[in-house]
Amino acid sequence: MNDTRPERPGYTVVGAGAIGGTLAFALARAGHPVTVVDTDHAHVAAIRTRGLVVARGGTRESVPVTATTPDEFDGTLTRVLLAVKAQATGAALDWIAPRLAPDGYVVSLQNGFNEPLIAQRLGAARTVAAFVNIFADVIEPGVVLDGGAGALVIGEPDGGPVSPRVRELVAHLRSWGPAVASDNVEGYLWAKAGFGAMLAATALADAPMADLIDRHRPAMAALTGEIFAVSDRLGITLEAFDAFEPHAFRHGADSAVRNAAFDRLTAWLRTQTKDRSGIWRDLAVRHRPVEAPTHYTDVFRHAAREGLPTTLLHTVVSGLRRLEGAAHDMSESRLDELDRLAQAPAHDMSESQLDELDRLAQAPAPSLPLGPDQAEAVRQWLDAHREDMVADLAAYTSRGSASDDPRALDSCLGWLRGWLDRRLGAPDTEETLVREEAGDILVRRYSARDTTTRDGRPVLLLGHYDTVWPTGTLDTWPFRRDGDRISGPGVFDMKAGLVQAVWALRALDALGLPRPACTLMLNGDEETGSLASRDAIVAEARDSRLAMVFEAAADGAIKTARKGVGLFTVTVTGTEAHAGLDPTAGASAVDELAHQILRLADLRAPDAGTSLNVGVVEGGTRSNVTAGRAVGHIDVRVATAAEQRRVEDALAALRPVDPRTRVEVTGGWNRPVFERTEGVAALAGLARRCAALLRHDLPEASVGGASDGNFVVAQGTPVLDGIGAVGSGAHARSEHTSVSGMVIRAALAATVLAALAGE
Repeated sequence: MNDTRPERPGYTVVGAGAIGGTLAFALARAGHPVTVVDTDHAHVAAIRTRGLVVARGGTRESVPVTATTPDEFDGTLTRVLLAVKAQATGAALDWIAPRLAPDGYVVSLQNGFNEPLIAQRLGAARTVAAFVNIFADVIEPGVVLDGGAGALVIGEPDGGPVSPRVRELVAHLRSWGPAVASDNVEGYLWAKAGFGAMLAATALADAPMADLIDRHRPAMAALTGEIFAVSDRLGITLEAFDAFEPHAFRHGADSAVRNAAFDRLTAWLRTQTKDRSGIWRDLAVRHRPVEAPTHYTDVFRHAAREGLPTTLLHTVVSGLRRLEGAAHDMSESRLDELDRLAQAPAHDMSESQLDELDRLAQAPAPSLPLGPDQAEAVRQWLDAHREDMVADLAAYTSRGSASDDPRALDSCLGWLRGWLDRRLGAPDTEETLVREEAGDILVRRYSARDTTTRDGRPVLLLGHYDTVWPTGTLDTWPFRRDGDRISGPGVFDMKAGLVQAVWALRALDALGLPRPACTLMLNGDEETGSLASRDAIVAEARDSRLAMVFEAAADGAIKTARKGVGLFTVTVTGTEAHAGLDPTAGASAVDELAHQILRLADLRAPDAGTSLNVGVVEGGTRSNVTAGRAVGHIDVRVATAAEQRRVEDALAALRPVDPRTRVEVTGGWNRPVFERTEGVAALAGLARRCAALLRHDLPEASVGGASDGNFVVAQGTPVLDGIGAVGSGAHARSEHTSVSGMVIRAALAATVLAALAGE
């Protein structure tokens, strides 16, 4: 019998993390065609391989969905569920806008107040408001932990009446749980702002949310009271959801009613699988900036306009910012201080203390030494020279530069010298640091022009000219341009980055804009670990003000944290014997290595960002000979220096299970951890402000791969990394970048340099 049921409408979920992944799973399981779009390549690859997986308790269930990264997506968007972090909304809309059908719409399934921005960019008719409170987490690539039922409310923006499209959405999303329609989504969002502030405050310490809220009721009540004082002034009707009763936390609420509400809330939180907030996870596990400051921008703005105090909210947000890159400083004493503030009048704080809290929480952008008109002039000049940039990248890409081919590296570096002369003129000084076993290092120094900065040290522009692609690859895969897309070996990693850096300097020169002293440093062994260039890079960095690393972007994001990489070898020596005639005489190195591998597996700590992979194992000579030798090759990635020390100590402490064998560990850390230090965060903030001048959103990311920036940060010099090419496919035949991306990133680099000239 034919199935004549109508096909269910499809959805595109942009951001397949905790919220997006949970809802995508439910829709797909109900039979809706679902495409998830996410910038995390490992997450997308895992979904493609085994489907989108949801873990509940001790069980896992998988459903097939189409998974893609933004640059791989090819099609038109109709029903979009937007579930990216609040601070990534602008960048997501840049991607969505040209692809959204005229009758399509975007549903903001995000924390914070994002609907006005979506309506401004796409139009109110293509915007759907939503409130979501789902306790879920991505616990590994492709796997979302379901924390249980929550709340989901859909409505038209600005309190419009419930429409047919909202009713349809709610009907479909009930495949997840208790979704409802409402004409007061704003009331839910403001209530969530109060509840979310409690959860944000718990991220100041490392303990379960329910326990911290329970132990610090004065702080939590005062914190939500500040927010609800603002909503009351705006005439918002707050809506209760799940176990949160907002009216109990407004100023003046009866204390008995409030305590009963606390009891019900903390009891409900203790039933959730997820016991720590997503903000805590961003700080302690993912080591990336939190989105809380973005969530509360509107609250601070309205409060300032109405003259309402937000002392506790400022304290929480500024505390979270201080913990970015310093999660080890989490402490419940921070919540003790919140309790003290909650029980003291706001005027008990000095005016200077309040000013500092306001500065940290709202982070007003310091003025830049150039304005939007100058930034736009840079962008327009580079756009006018886009074909020259493409021609330079084509010529550069046509020069093979495999890391293991000295002749190709020499030829490529010779071409680069001539090209740099043509584009930038002769440098003030030039050095070639000869390396016998790797590509030589080129160092060119350019003096400052019209700078007013008090720091005269040069900015280090760091890059590499070697690629992973073997000599001869160009014969079968040459440089190719297809409209805006450019492909070819090394275009993304990282030849386009160098082209952008050079044209950024050219733009400043052509427009007569200031620039700081710059040192351009190019090495030829980055892809093999920079073993021959590391010391030279570190020495140069010590004398530099900061470094800009023109490695490729992470789906458009700059990189403010990278994992450290360790390459180790475990060698086991045993005693050979005839395995059949005298099976007890020998001591098997293979058996011992197997024991050691199980011990090594215990060193993995996904929540701390630590991975360990025994990727190659070899040993023994014949099946009838007890193995006298076995070797395991290990790749370790760590997100913090503390984890690096822990793993290092554990490897040094390995001892044989069989005392007749000997275990030896060799190797070491190829690259140190790149942590988001205060200096790195400051540079990222400068880059974001410069991007804003160009009307461009600039997210930041923490990544597992390493770069030469790891060496620079570890020795104390701030780094702006990932400011290079926009695209994807590093080390793969899908490697590509874009022409428009080259223009905007070159403009960004130029604008940052001009800003540094005046700081």
